[in-house]
Amino acid sequence: MISETQIHQIFVRFVDPQIPTRSMIFRNPSPNFTLHHLKSSLFPEASVPHESLFFTLNGKPLLDATPLFPNSRIPSLSTLTANFRLCGGGGDGGATGAESRDCYLNMYAVKKPDKVDPNELRLSKWVNCSLSNEPLRHPVVIDKLGNLFNKEALVEGLLLKNLPKEFGYIKGLKDMIPVELVPIPGVRGGDGAVKFQCPISGLEFNGKYKFFAIKSCGHVLSAKSLKEVKSAGCLVCHKEFTENDRLVINGSEDEVTALWEKLKEEEKAKKDNGKKSKKMSNVNEEKPGKSTENGKKHRMELVKGDGNGLSKKFKATDAIPTNATKSVYESIFTSSKKSNFKETYSCRSLPLGRN
Repeated sequence: MISETQIHQIFVRFVDPQIPTRSMIFRNPSPNFTLHHLKSSLFPEASVPHESLFFTLNGKPLLDATPLFPNSRIPSLSTLTANFRLCGGGGDGGATGAESRDCYLNMYAVKKPDKVDPNELRLSKWVNCSLSNEPLRHPVVIDKLGNLFNKEALVEGLLLKNLPKEFGYIKGLKDMIPVELVPIPGVRGGDGAVKFQCPISGLEFNGKYKFFAIKSCGHVLSAKSLKEVKSAGCLVCHKEFTENDRLVINGSEDEVTALWEKLKEEEKAKKDNGKKSKKMSNVNEEKPGKSTENGKKHRMELVKGDGNGLSKKFKATDAIPTNATKSVYESIFTSSKKSNFKETYSCRSLPLGRN
């Protein structure tokens, strides 16, 4: 007796349209035949890793251990869809093909600010104007905190009254100190800007070395030159200066804080001196005296000393002018006659009962 041959046929469709759909026919398949064996039959040479391939039926994923026959879930003439998993980022299991697309969108939703190279930021303070950010060019000035400016840009900002709040302490030309920067002959930056140096030591003016500006003459010298060459005068023009005339350029945070405290003390001293001078001027002003002429009535009392060092008060009638009547002269200053009349709150110099 010849046994009936059992045929089981399925179709395998790939997500990639470039791979054609395959028809798989199995005759008398073994019950132990699973989807894992189907992968091996599709790619016998392992050109595609089996871990990256999985099957779905009607949109539902199937496990590799799912048997093909007999199984009512995968009937004959069914179409299986072959899907390829996306490879993870670093192979450490941190990324899978099942991750939501929102994860990637959220990574780039907020653009992170570009990191600023600290070396470029430092160099910019030494070769560019602190206000306009343009390359330094003569005439150059420095403020009382050690910031460098192109004088033209700073004066324009003062005239237009649009200086930033951080430079609000600059009120006029008296707050600017002209300085002389010595260029390096024949050397320019990548943007064509002139580069400067110390006229004594030759150190480049780029922020790697400390520099001082001498306020009395305006020359800019490196700290190394001032330390090695002991002199009470400028090393360029030989003009004498004191320690207070040295102003550090683009100093450290502590140095700028010290300069700021010194600036506030100077402003306070100016205000105090202004108040004192104003008070003294008010005291020295003469007040207009009251005229005693033209018969204005007032009581005049003089203090006259005698030989014993004692003093007595006397009235104006004690110095009556010549040919003047005493009673008349006395009446100019006060009432010399006593009256029996009594005053009331509504009538003056009238006796009671006569009002």
